[in-house]
Amino acid sequence: MIQNANDLLYAVEHYGFLPFFKNSIKGFSIEEMCPSELWFTDLDGPWEWKGPAAKSGRCIYGKFFGGKAGYVSKKWIPDFVNFRRDGYDFDARCDDGLVYYKDKDLYETIAEHEVILSKELKALGNYVKGGNKSFDTVITRLQMQGYVCVADFVYMRDKHGNPYGWGVAEYTTPEYFFGYDYIASAYKTAPEESKHRIVSHLQALLSDVSESDILKIIKI
Repeated sequence: MIQNANDLLYAVEHYGFLPFFKNSIKGFSIEEMCPSELWFTDLDGPWEWKGPAAKSGRCIYGKFFGGKAGYVSKKWIPDFVNFRRDGYDFDARCDDGLVYYKDKDLYETIAEHEVILSKELKALGNYVKGGNKSFDTVITRLQMQGYVCVADFVYMRDKHGNPYGWGVAEYTTPEYFFGYDYIASAYKTAPEESKHRIVSHLQALLSDVSESDILKIIKI
């Protein structure tokens, strides 16, 4: 069971890929691994651990699993992005005409700023009343493709300096955290081979789970 932030990071590194919420693989989520008393209480729990985990240098966090949140450990990031990006870095994907213009604009804004708060990203991308629509769709697609992740969660503060409300996401790229060479280190491998490595790894840990069930989780 996950009892604290260190347990969370250990679980992420053990599995390599760990969804935040319940999914088609029973027991394979932080929601199921973490005691109920740590959810929505005055105690720090999974919601509060997200930011520290995201900026720990031991994993990336984002909407990676069926458009829902989860973690990928540092060890498995190269294979993960190679598979999800289908071997393309973002510029190459643009050159081949495989990128929506809204995706390109948001990605380039994130890359230019290195780390940017979601509300600032929305303002710069004109995702305001009367402007562009579907911000959540675009930013989720960029995360699912492995081009964008969450750097941290920033909490608003009251006049006494106390944090309140839900944390506001800061977006970045995996390359910003770990460097281009590391992130692209699996590009010389066929994306299908990266997929096979991921599936084989998870099958070894989740011995009673079929390949098709694993693919439901890891495919884009």
